[in-house]
Amino acid sequence: MAAYVTERDGSALVRVRLQPRSKRDEIVGEREGALLVRVSAPPVDGKANAALCRLLAKRAGIAAGRASVVKGASSRDKLVLLAGVPAADAGERLG
Repeated sequence: MAAYVTERDGSALVRVRLQPRSKRDEIVGEREGALLVRVSAPPVDGKANAALCRLLAKRAGIAAGRASVVKGASSRDKLVLLAGVPAADAGERLG
């Protein structure tokens, strides 16, 4: 299992380092124990967080509404909950 993924109540918690205003939405890799993610959306009015949740949900194979930022909404370092996705599966799908 990836170091940036932990499990809570049958769902995955993913540590993310977010880089907004990139050229494209992409998962770059792992850096310092967190998943490095770039999104094209600006960090204004929650747009970057919404883009992050959509990207992670798509890669995890769940609906976008099942991914949510549970910590760090206004920070680059975030904790994202992927509801209903076991941590082992999330590590494989996101990595």
